[in-house]
Amino acid sequence: MPTAAVRLRALLVAAVAAALSAPAWAAGYEGPLFDAHLHYNIEAQSPYPLADVLKLMQHSGVKAIVANSRPNDGTKALAAAREQAQAAGVAVVPFIRLYRDRPDYTNWFRDESIWKLVQDEFARGTANGPYRGIGEFHLYDSANANGPVARKIMQFAARHQLPVLAHVDDVAIDLLMAHAPAGRIVWAHTGIGGPPVARVKALLDRYPTLMGELSYRPGLTCEGGQLCAEWRALLLAYPDRFMIGSDTWINARWQTYGQIMQDYRTWLGGLPADVARGIAWGNAARLFGVN
Repeated sequence: MPTAAVRLRALLVAAVAAALSAPAWAAGYEGPLFDAHLHYNIEAQSPYPLADVLKLMQHSGVKAIVANSRPNDGTKALAAAREQAQAAGVAVVPFIRLYRDRPDYTNWFRDESIWKLVQDEFARGTANGPYRGIGEFHLYDSANANGPVARKIMQFAARHQLPVLAHVDDVAIDLLMAHAPAGRIVWAHTGIGGPPVARVKALLDRYPTLMGELSYRPGLTCEGGQLCAEWRALLLAYPDRFMIGSDTWINARWQTYGQIMQDYRTWLGGLPADVARGIAWGNAARLFGVN
């Protein structure tokens, strides 16, 4: 009998093969995509070798990614695979992740060893040049945005003009921005935690450097996979403030990578062409300096 690990590997290989044999995408937006929230975590690296993940991106029309991984080795591997990425037509934007392992998720904001990790990684850079952002980090209690390491990282990021990818609630957005008013936050899963769209709008108005990232956002889409009315209105009002991402935080997200990107194409296709291209590609490309 095959072991559980062998069976899992067979299932993952079959999922990749199925994704790559299907049409690249169906109806909807047909332009390039910028995956602004991608993880290549340690548990993904064996079942999904670099060649496979680059093929998934290529097949889905993803032309650039923000890579942030636990630990940072996954991001550095993507950044180092310059020839493979170039052949797949994928630009890699590396971010410094604050996590060496799962326990770091709940303690990083006061752990001085994380502060040292950020400084050391930034000084070393990657095989494909400097890091260009920090995160994703999580704050499960918004009060921890006032932790000593959270404050130092926000100020460090602003000083070096590094965007920060933050998985936080709306209260933490205010607290983090207070540490570095000139800083730039990319709000992962914009509005996660349930604040009304009016509150998201108020934060966008208050902080001109706040950007939104739309993965894992409950209530974003309605009938036919199109944007719900209030989110459509918000994106039309702030067409230069949003971007998309896959958030491949577990291997199941890699298994459905093509469908995740197709779902974006579906609702992007319901927007005016210039707005769709901005959210799909242009806003992230401008922020991260990708041509």
